[in-house]
Amino acid sequence: MAAASGTGDQTSPPDEPDAPHPADEIYADGPDAEELAASEAQIAEEVAADTGGHRENAPDPAAAAKPDEVIREPEDIEPDTADDETGRARRVDTEGRTEPLADTEERPTPKAALVYNPTKVDADALRDIVTRASADAGWSEPLFYETTVDDLGDDVTRQALAENATAVLVAGGDGTVRAVSEAMAGSGVPLAIVPSGTGNLLARNLKLPLTEPEAMVRAVFDGDRLAMDIGWSELRRPDGETAEHAFVVMGGIGLDAAMIANTNPQLKKTVGWVAYVDGAARSLASARPFRVMYELPGHRLHSARVQSVLFANCGSLPAGLELIPEASITDGALDIVIFQPKGPLGWIFVWRRVAWDNSFLRRFRAGRRVLALRTKDNAVRYSRGAGIELATHEAQPVQLDGDEFGEAVSVKTRVEPGALTIVVPNGHSTDGL
Repeated sequence: MAAASGTGDQTSPPDEPDAPHPADEIYADGPDAEELAASEAQIAEEVAADTGGHRENAPDPAAAAKPDEVIREPEDIEPDTADDETGRARRVDTEGRTEPLADTEERPTPKAALVYNPTKVDADALRDIVTRASADAGWSEPLFYETTVDDLGDDVTRQALAENATAVLVAGGDGTVRAVSEAMAGSGVPLAIVPSGTGNLLARNLKLPLTEPEAMVRAVFDGDRLAMDIGWSELRRPDGETAEHAFVVMGGIGLDAAMIANTNPQLKKTVGWVAYVDGAARSLASARPFRVMYELPGHRLHSARVQSVLFANCGSLPAGLELIPEASITDGALDIVIFQPKGPLGWIFVWRRVAWDNSFLRRFRAGRRVLALRTKDNAVRYSRGAGIELATHEAQPVQLDGDEFGEAVSVKTRVEPGALTIVVPNGHSTDGL
């Protein structure tokens, strides 16, 4: 495999060990069993003091089992055939009636453009909010675009940019946000995410208001701007064909992608993201580790047998789960997570690391002391860099922001620092982002 390109912020020469990732630095080289056991009472005391005897902030999968927590995939979107439409990208007027794609009126700037998935939002109400907010701000009448099964939002977003939209709003699932972000990258035009009752993974990581769509619409006209990183993955198919796609949250190759592919779409609509437990059960039954060669820019070439490799721009998952507590969307780097559990016990270590160590213990001083005494296991390994290049002996499934992207024999991932300008409400805290 060819060496990965780019330099990033890496300083270790290729012949030296990789620098430890912050997620591993808290662990020590060897534990003391008595000291581990002695900290449980203190942890319980700190938890009670911090939460008033309750665990509202602890991971609660049951709380996330709602229909509006579903991460939609392209095949979940019903084709739009109303009025004999074919499902190709289209612009609509303020009443939702189909308009030609060409902007023959040449509306003067400034003007906003709303890209929305009509199966995920109350289209009439959202169009009305954007229209009123535009008028109140003295902007021209906004442009509206509906996504379809054939266009998840990237094509119509490019159309909006070609028509000189001053700002773009996106309302839909995580797949819609990913597609619109891909088209927006590097444009300098602000993007406002209007949470729309799906996984909302990027909005959650940005700590945006999830139940106040009007607040996010108003932020277009009086809010602040945040330059965030965006990830890109070049996928090489078994037949040699290549394609590059963006991701804003995280992508992966291996078991995580197989889990998404094996999840029942109808079950997801009923119980939300927890339906991935069903997909995991289906995938784990036949899961086999695969050989991968991988390299971060400026580091050594590695070979390992893994179950999955994730490349992440964000670290938080639904239900309060923290996959990568130290991940940042503004650090110009991607966090790499390699899952290589050995047998059923290894998966216990994976779950402990994500659901207990990262998501709970790290919140308390005593919990962090426990982690400092515990030896880190190799079931989960972390790295950080400007990207990663990897190759497999056999094609493996790939996912980007929860959408299936087929199979690939190699993946070359890179980060584009500050390439996406995100709208946040005025005064919104960006600490820790």
